[in-house]
Amino acid sequence: MQFKTLYGPVRSGRLGLSLGVDLLGKRICSLDCVYCEVGPTRVHTLERRVYMPARTILEELHSWKRQGLPKPEVITLGGLGEPCLNTELEEIIVGSRAIFPDIPVAVLTNSTLLHDPSVRRELATTQMVLPSLDTLVPEEFVRINTPCSGVSLENITSGLLELRSRYSGRIFLEILLARGINDTPKNLTLLRDFLPKLGPDRVDVVTMTRPGASPLAEAVDQRTLTAWRVELQGTTDPKQDIEQPAAIQAQDQIQGVAQDLTTDAQRELVLNSLRRRPQTIDQVREALGLGTEQTRAVFADLTAQGAIQHAQELGEDFFQAAP
Repeated sequence: MQFKTLYGPVRSGRLGLSLGVDLLGKRICSLDCVYCEVGPTRVHTLERRVYMPARTILEELHSWKRQGLPKPEVITLGGLGEPCLNTELEEIIVGSRAIFPDIPVAVLTNSTLLHDPSVRRELATTQMVLPSLDTLVPEEFVRINTPCSGVSLENITSGLLELRSRYSGRIFLEILLARGINDTPKNLTLLRDFLPKLGPDRVDVVTMTRPGASPLAEAVDQRTLTAWRVELQGTTDPKQDIEQPAAIQAQDQIQGVAQDLTTDAQRELVLNSLRRRPQTIDQVREALGLGTEQTRAVFADLTAQGAIQHAQELGEDFFQAAP
């Protein structure tokens, strides 16, 4: 079966082996971040609708399970934009947990809808929420995140605090730094003051590891990352520690999750992953647990078919699904 909404599983430094679920089907988002690895936002909106029916997603999850495809450690609701825009979010969360009762469900969010009580109620049915908060400086927010009409930093921060006050699951906050945009002393000071009030279970300070939507977005250097991580220690829940992001963590042992699948199934897994974001051959190999020769053979087949294309960015060859 060709999956429209499922991709991966991929290895995540925060979550382990993660099966991604696209709740939108298109690049629909309330932000248009310069670093976004899926490309520029096509529908810039705060309107909540049924962008991808829960029935379609749950049917694909049932099919994934029936086919005995690699079992993930977590199901991550995200995709090509802001998943909380989908009004069937709660049905998708509850249905996913019913299909895979022993696997936790996580939701990625850009935090722009957390001020909405209905969104917070829907998120209460999941075990993990992974919000982002790149800056608290209004000018930087406009430059790095390009919000649509109706989005404000005030609503984002108040929504995060409201979520934390009532949510019993875990909150893993991500801060992405882009050189010359939000890596400023002012932003660091404001975040350092705000995060203890929020008390997330974990904070990940990261930078770009893949091509972004805009050529203006550049990664910060390792020295800057380290300095920010040191400064933000102590802003998490006292029981937790700040951990290194997936791009920095070393994977000592990668379990093969797709090596035993048929060649056709391997090609489909790789293609689904590349439809969502550009990746190098090694990133796909490590994410899916394929052998080096297997991965290169799959990429060669997909390239010969015209299904994928590549470009050099950040000094590496990145591949993505052909338009």
